[in-house]
Order: sequence, then C-alpha cells, then structure tokens
Amino acid sequence: MIDKLPMTLLAQTDDIAVFQTAAFLTDVLNELDSTSQSAEQTADFQVGQANYGDLNLGLHVNDDAAKVLHNRMCLLSGINESFLASASKRFQYVPIKRLHWVSQVHGNNVHDVDATMLSMTPVAADAMVSKQQGNGLAIMTADCVPIVLYQPATGQIAAIHAGWQGLACGVIKKTVNRFDNTMPIKAWIGVCISQANYEVNTDVRDKLLAGCKENQTLSETQLDDFVTLFSIPSHDDKIKLDLPKLAAMQLETAGMTVITDLPVDCSYADSRYYSYRRQTHLQQPATGRMALVIARNAQSRDG
Repeated sequence: MIDKLPMTLLAQTDDIAVFQTAAFLTDVLNELDSTSQSAEQTADFQVGQANYGDLNLGLHVNDDAAKVLHNRMCLLSGINESFLASASKRFQYVPIKRLHWVSQVHGNNVHDVDATMLSMTPVAADAMVSKQQGNGLAIMTADCVPIVLYQPATGQIAAIHAGWQGLACGVIKKTVNRFDNTMPIKAWIGVCISQANYEVNTDVRDKLLAGCKENQTLSETQLDDFVTLFSIPSHDDKIKLDLPKLAAMQLETAGMTVITDLPVDCSYADSRYYSYRRQTHLQQPATGRMALVIARNAQSRDG
C-alpha cells in the first residue's frame, strides 16, 4: 500500500514512525510534457482549476468528503503496513486503530487526545499530544511548518501546526511544556514553504519578532539578530521569511533535538506537494492538504 501512495517514511523505531504525505508521487509541473503524465494530473495545474491531487486529506477544502475519508483510511492502512513490514521479532505487532485530526486555526491551543472521547467534530487546536500506544497524530499543511515530537523515555508524541502566526504565538513552546522536561525529546520538521518562495510585507516579520519576544521562544541573542537570521530583502519593501529555520531554532531553544536536516523540500517549488500560495498564484479555487504524521505502535512483547 505505502508504495502506491504519495507518502514517505521519514523515521521509524520499534515504537514510532513518522510519515510525510504528498499530492502526487512525482513532480507534476516538471513532467507535464511526459507521455506518462495523466490528463487528470495535468488539469490539476491549469489556472482556475482546483488541485486535489491523489491524496488530499483535507475535509475543509470543498473536495468530495467520501473521497477524503477514503484517503485517510488508505493513509492509516499504509502506516500499519509499514509497521508490519518492519516488525521486530521481539514484539507482536498490534494495528494502529486511530488517526487523530484537529481543526487548525493558526493559534496555540494544544489538544490532549487521551483526555477526550473521539468525536466526529474535530477540536479547534494547532497541536496534539498523546501518551497512549496505538495512536497516530496528523497535522495538515499546504505551506505552513508541520512538526512532530517524540520522547523515547515516556513514549509521548506530539504534532504541531506552525505557520507564521503559530510561531508568533508560541505554539511550539506550549506543546513542549506538555512533556517531562527532564528527558530528551526528538523533533522532525516536515515539508513547508522555503524562504525563497515566502515573500511577505515587513509587518509580518515585525509581528513575528514581537510574538517571539512576548512568548520568550528564542534566546536574547537570536532576538537581537532576528532580522538577519530569518529575513532577506526582496523588492517593493517586501522581505522573504525563513519559517523552517525559525521553527528549528524555537525547537532548539526549548531543548529539543531537531533530527531533520534543513532545508526541507519546498511545498511551493515542488508540485509533488500541496501549496496554498501556489494555488493563489495559479488562481485555483482550492487545493488539497498533505499531512505530517507520527504514529505510536500498539506493540506488545512476546512472552
């Protein structure tokens, strides 16, 4: 299943696995002239047409809900197949039962999925935490920075949606505060928009800096050097922001070990992925959402 889906296994241990999904298996924009490219995929990148790709996971983007739910079930099946294929002889594998989703609102609310009953209506939040085995946490993006955390000593996992507003209001720090701060935590950053393609007005940078100061998400030196660290001049009084670098530094300031090497793939430049900014520039009415997923294996030791 996983070989037939646009998803990549980023990391795996006996306990957890991290997956990045995409829109397509190949870079559509760079292969439109290929005879193997389907007419349906070519149409997805025409001006004015919605791009839902092959694995849209967003229910809020006017795609067929039945198809999106089917995609989510295929994702869950792919995760379980990956765990099963690499199961250790020391463990008896038990399938993951649930993938948890939230209604992402660009804030800093952290949802404890262990403390609430599973509901058809997702909780409004931009981060999730769980200590239970057999859970998967999925964060949807189409340019924003997705992050997942794992603490090996406790088994706790988390998933974070960090656009510029989330980075400003301290969503990373609030999520990290839900962990035991005496033991190491690993962090992975997923596909997001690169600095080269993220041009904004200077007021966005100023709001980011003010938020980082207020929430104490960076060191004093990093705050002093904020402009040179995270922005470069563009044109017409605009600048380009480096959101993944800022996310990585906030994670490191909070004591995390960032496993991901930067730069990550750019959601805007690589059409294997969904991009809200590319949708806007192509005047498309909608685009899909991909996900960074962390799943904790529901395993038990053989007797």
